[in-house]
Amino acid sequence: MTQVEISEVATLPTKSGEFLIQAFKETLSGKEHLAIFSKNLKDTPLVRVHSECLTGDALGSLKCDCGEQLEYALNKIYKEDGVILYLRQEGRDIGLLNKVNAYNLQDKGLDTIEANHQLGFESDLRRYEIAEYILKHLGIDKIRLLTNNPRKLNEIKSVEIIERVPIIIDSNRYNENYLEVKKRDMGHLL
Repeated sequence: MTQVEISEVATLPTKSGEFLIQAFKETLSGKEHLAIFSKNLKDTPLVRVHSECLTGDALGSLKCDCGEQLEYALNKIYKEDGVILYLRQEGRDIGLLNKVNAYNLQDKGLDTIEANHQLGFESDLRRYEIAEYILKHLGIDKIRLLTNNPRKLNEIKSVEIIERVPIIIDSNRYNENYLEVKKRDMGHLL
């Protein structure tokens, strides 16, 4: 594991409730990630590993379900106590510039996977070692994982996943095909 610089813990009041927040910077890559968590963590907290999606999370894009998943997770974790790991892996880790280029290809009829391949990338480049590192730092060794992505279930190995908790989000006319591709080609449990 690369070296990680860790911030102090601060409070984060949100529309969903008040959380604690801590930043983790991978010194080699410079990527900065967040842990957003309840003040009183349970022994087996609900955990959402969320990859950054500027267009969905901040701009409210309807092309994906990312922003809705983040909002759902914040509300659920506030009610049930837990952690959101916000990982800086924009566009399945192809970066913002390439993600916008992929959007352009999707506008021309390619699906999300085809667009990534056209740009020379794999379907999904995300990795989850930093998530495991952060959970260990927080003293968490058992979790209930809030996800529809089976890859996370397989790749997060250093903590015990007691239960997969689904995220239920309605589709819209802009993301129906995107969600179908995630289900059909990436095995998402939708």
